[in-house]
Amino acid sequence: MFGKSHPDATLLPMPHWLLKSEPDVFGYPDLERVGREPWNGVRNYQARNFLRQMAVGDPCLFYHSRSKTPGVAGVARVTRAAHTDDLQFDPACAYFDPASRPGKPRWSMVEVEAVRAFPAVLSLETIRSLPQWADSPLTRKGSRLSVLPVTLEQFGAVLAAAGLDLPTDP
Repeated sequence: MFGKSHPDATLLPMPHWLLKSEPDVFGYPDLERVGREPWNGVRNYQARNFLRQMAVGDPCLFYHSRSKTPGVAGVARVTRAAHTDDLQFDPACAYFDPASRPGKPRWSMVEVEAVRAFPAVLSLETIRSLPQWADSPLTRKGSRLSVLPVTLEQFGAVLAAAGLDLPTDP
């Protein structure tokens, strides 16, 4: 399902991620329609640091936030590792950062592609009921990060709850 494995796969399990997006702005069906898309506009330092840890091939849960039923809508994969988010330099853009400079950019982005849509959005309520997610920032009140690392167990639990199998190939 995920193609190339992480460069350090022989040493550590492949990192897994959760990416949040508002479906009325850009939802999983939009990612399926366009195929690949930059994950840009992240303006939180901790989330940015997570983006910088992503490698080509890393699997991601695509989470719909601020919707009638927030939850995971599908699986995506990183197709381009972290690089400069050019939106920070565009004064006409909502993600413009006047303090960021081309020689020393503050913000990064990755590129992702759609892998598989869930049959239905797996709700946050259902995710909260999964024991693997008991100590996750996603299920804690007040956590608003748009990019989060998830464990292989958390990733697998979400797939199983959605009725999908965890891939066995790298």
